[in-house]
Amino acid sequence: MTVRLSDGAVVDGDLRPSTDTETHRCLYRAFPSIGGVTHTHSTHAVAFAQARRDIPVLGTTHADTFNGPIPVTRDLTPEECAKDYEYNTGVVIVDTLYEDDRRAVEVPAALVAGHGPFTWGTTARKSLEHAIICEAVADIALHTLSLSPAAPPPAHLLERHYTRKHGPGAYYGNPEAALPKH
Repeated sequence: MTVRLSDGAVVDGDLRPSTDTETHRCLYRAFPSIGGVTHTHSTHAVAFAQARRDIPVLGTTHADTFNGPIPVTRDLTPEECAKDYEYNTGVVIVDTLYEDDRRAVEVPAALVAGHGPFTWGTTARKSLEHAIICEAVADIALHTLSLSPAAPPPAHLLERHYTRKHGPGAYYGNPEAALPKH
């Protein structure tokens, strides 16, 4: 199934597009860096979305991928739910990220209040990877918060973990290596 980004018209295929197509189109149009979007209802990230809480940065596992908390959106209004709900779901995500493509690159996820996580990346595969990591850090955060009111590690440690994998000075792993094709 292929839809046209500009207006959502089906241009290829015989099936109906995903119900969330309008949310995805909103994100693609707002953030030029996005090449793939993933939406899940993963248990731990949904718990944060339902509690209307950001997933805080509590350790380096989070900082390896997300340069800051994974934000939660505001609740949609009754009017936004009644008309163009899926599109308005995208709008609250875009608003939460201040329509800032750089922020969307550095924190490639958001939690829709009362709903669940949306993640994205430069490719569909990267967006799925971010969804898996989002769920993992939500799980870790819930465990950490259940043990004590945790304070984040020092900012310099979090910055090191993020920048060693992202940006012009990245050196972690094999950033130039191609992934095997399946």
